[in-house]
Amino acid sequence: MGQSQPKPEPPNPIFIKLWREIKWGDNQADLDFVKNYKLEFDDQTLRILLLGPEGAGKSSFINSVQSVLKGRIYSQALADSCSAASFTREYITYKVHKEGKSFYPFVFCDIMGLSYDEGILEDDVKLALRGHVKEGYKFKPESHLPEGDESYEQVPKPKHKAHVLVYVFSADTVECKKEEFLKKTRRIRLDASSQNIAQIAILTKIDKLCPEMKEDIKNVYILRKMKETMEMFSADLGIPMNCIFPVKNYHEEINMNEDINSLILSALKHIIQRGDDYFTFLHSRYEPS
Repeated sequence: MGQSQPKPEPPNPIFIKLWREIKWGDNQADLDFVKNYKLEFDDQTLRILLLGPEGAGKSSFINSVQSVLKGRIYSQALADSCSAASFTREYITYKVHKEGKSFYPFVFCDIMGLSYDEGILEDDVKLALRGHVKEGYKFKPESHLPEGDESYEQVPKPKHKAHVLVYVFSADTVECKKEEFLKKTRRIRLDASSQNIAQIAILTKIDKLCPEMKEDIKNVYILRKMKETMEMFSADLGIPMNCIFPVKNYHEEINMNEDINSLILSALKHIIQRGDDYFTFLHSRYEPS
């Protein structure tokens, strides 16, 4: 009688093969890319609009980016760790200080959080994408910004329009989102796509996803749970996997951490590159050959 073949080992329920490379702690190349980035076209600033559920960490992501670029914990955008409701209620544009009196050629636009029943209205998001919302406008969940209002920009300049739409979702609550909320987000995504606006997704709070991630965020691209969460998010909203980036915002830390920086810089670099692609497409499409 022949010997029976050994049964193959079952797949590891927690870890998988490394599927995305990242140079942990070796951040100088990405940092140099961001610090040396210049728009090819004059008189333009890359406008990055952040959109996501209430409490997902939009403001914290802005602060985290600024912290990485300054090399210290920095807090400019107000963030709230207590309320489940949206803390940001106004349309606020954050410049990113470089050195002296100079600023980076990109800005972050923070708006009221999305919700399936409250939060910012879908119509107001679409107005913000098109540059119709003036700085400081206070969003109202019960009514959209009407044309003719003093906060309504009648004829937006190209610099007022969004060039990159960044979805910010919390990794540990992605699978809990209601279908109506996802439908609203998909409609906004389709509207942004119709304007050729670049789109990227950030999944925050990855350390809350599972114990193995909390223990070491360098497990991010070998954890089955993380990849399955990203795949589900991609399927729900139609965003390609190579446009989704997990990050951990600075929240409880008082000192900088190079591994946290690695994920934030990786996401920021791709946001800038997609925005740059948008400008290139815009000018190549409309300039006579």
